[in-house]
Amino acid sequence: MNLLILNIKQLVTLNGVEKKGGRHPQKEDLDILPDAALLIENGKFAWIGKSSEAKKKFKKCKILDAKNHVVLPGLIDAHTHLIFSGSRHDEFAKRSEGKTYLEIAKEGGGILSTVRETQKASLATLIQLSKKRIEKARSFGITTLEIKSGYGLSLKDELKCLTALQSLSHTEKINLVPTFLGAHDFPPSYQDNKDAYVDLLCETMIPKIAQKKLAQFCDVFIDEGFYTLSQTEKILNAARSHGLGLRLHADEFKSLGGTELAISLNAKSVDHLMAVTEKGIQALAHSDTVATLLPGTSFFLGKPYAPARKLIDSGACVALATDFNPGSCVTQNLLLVATIAVTQMKLTLPEAIAAITYTAAKSLGLENRVGSIEVGKQADLAFFDVASYEYLLYHFGDNFCTKTIWQGKPTES
Repeated sequence: MNLLILNIKQLVTLNGVEKKGGRHPQKEDLDILPDAALLIENGKFAWIGKSSEAKKKFKKCKILDAKNHVVLPGLIDAHTHLIFSGSRHDEFAKRSEGKTYLEIAKEGGGILSTVRETQKASLATLIQLSKKRIEKARSFGITTLEIKSGYGLSLKDELKCLTALQSLSHTEKINLVPTFLGAHDFPPSYQDNKDAYVDLLCETMIPKIAQKKLAQFCDVFIDEGFYTLSQTEKILNAARSHGLGLRLHADEFKSLGGTELAISLNAKSVDHLMAVTEKGIQALAHSDTVATLLPGTSFFLGKPYAPARKLIDSGACVALATDFNPGSCVTQNLLLVATIAVTQMKLTLPEAIAAITYTAAKSLGLENRVGSIEVGKQADLAFFDVASYEYLLYHFGDNFCTKTIWQGKPTES
């Protein structure tokens, strides 16, 4: 039976943002409809209008009362490292005493600390841990979630992580987008022969993962002490040759040309960008590659923020994501991340809202399916018990989500 949603206080459709391709979002581009109603048929939006009109027009539908809530497209977290085992709270304590993230990594902590715990975990354990985190994400209004591997760093353990995600995609009411990040760091056994690990990635791991259809994207962490520009290019070209989409961690600590490389290879997204150059900004402004910024990471590490204002003003498409991971950003609250972007990176509210909906969808190649509320798109929604959409980022850190709808199926938060 069709589902008719009535009594929506504000329906934030983002139709204007969609029409502009996510560039330069303005308040009017949010296309907010008051006292709104939605008709959902077969998991897609079939009609959008006023509640008063809907009550006269549609008689034989299942009714869902929005109870005067604000409704947005389901939120999209387009950069997470959600699948892992273990914790690094001890490293947080060390950072509070003055040690840097890179110093801790050189001592055997950091990414490799989580790799050791994840390698020890069983498939069942990873599924159980990830299920809880997915439920937490959904409680914040998130209906699309990109999840990277990268804490396996061996064929067996990367396959284990991606197999866990594949299993969860069949059971959880959320869009899961799996990304292969075998190039997150180098395993200890390859520290003295890093090019051999790059060969393993290109010749064995990528072909196997593509064959098993375990990932939609491939990602690489290019930065000082991690992957070089030439190694990154080799990995991304191998991934592209096996049909995987491209994403990139770049310009986080030092610019090595990763942004420009990502754009030249038509990557969907280049992420972090705290150290992006003026050349990189201009390249993004004249491309369809989305700049996915992660202000929660800068906040948690006490590092400078990416130049969001320059990127947006130049014409780049900017998304925001949590970067949820056990070392550098331990939050799944995407609205809190958006508040940080407004207060510290000087985004406007419309820019921040667009960056966690439509533009985030664009960074995943899903903008024709989710990210805005339009007839024919997948019926993903988030309901918030607030007076106005502006309250969502104003009352920072709290969670006002009461319900999500995914493909037309309501889920209580």
